[in-house]
Amino acid sequence: MEIISKEDQFDCLKAMQSTIKKLEKAYAQMNQKGANTTLVKKRLDACKIGLAMLENVWNEVSHTYSQTDLEDARKTLLALTPSVESSYAKSKAGTPQRTLLERRLKALQLADQAINQQLSDGNHEDSCL
Repeated sequence: MEIISKEDQFDCLKAMQSTIKKLEKAYAQMNQKGANTTLVKKRLDACKIGLAMLENVWNEVSHTYSQTDLEDARKTLLALTPSVESSYAKSKAGTPQRTLLERRLKALQLADQAINQQLSDGNHEDSCL
């Protein structure tokens, strides 16, 4: 995994937390309306795993996710990336929204790297880069 400054680590963690909050809100609203929440729940769970992997790598926080959990989360995060890229491309330069989307993209990429590293290591509980 690439070396990231503490400031960028903080920004990525905050971006993932923001994404999780957004998905939690969407999940609650959809659930309340009786809408199908399968996709939102899948994305929410994947983002939580992605955040846990970043915290594992950068802050040595352990986790209990299985290989299957990690593989599923990685696929979901990779599938989520194009929609974030599309929103980023449509956003105006210099706006707070563009900055958030930029950080969110970076966080998704780094979460993918962290998950991939854990899967490659085979030791996904205490691996720390």
